[in-house]
Amino acid sequence: MSKRIGLHIGGRRFDVDVEDGFSVYLQAQMTKDFNIDGNNDLKLLLQAYVRKNHELFLQEQKLQEVLKKIGSEL
Repeated sequence: MSKRIGLHIGGRRFDVDVEDGFSVYLQAQMTKDFNIDGNNDLKLLLQAYVRKNHELFLQEQKLQEVLKKIGSEL
């Protein structure tokens, strides 16, 4: 089953359908990054995109460090 989540960007409403398990997580993250009840401009969207990619970058670095450590212990 899926759930529809909507967001206003640049005066237009965008809806996405996501799986129920992911929808709770996505809704919480979108609430942190956007104005859920109003309009969001494109600059805010770009800032959220860059911020999330930075988080992924840091996670990837940590993962590589853990893999190196595990590899050196074997």
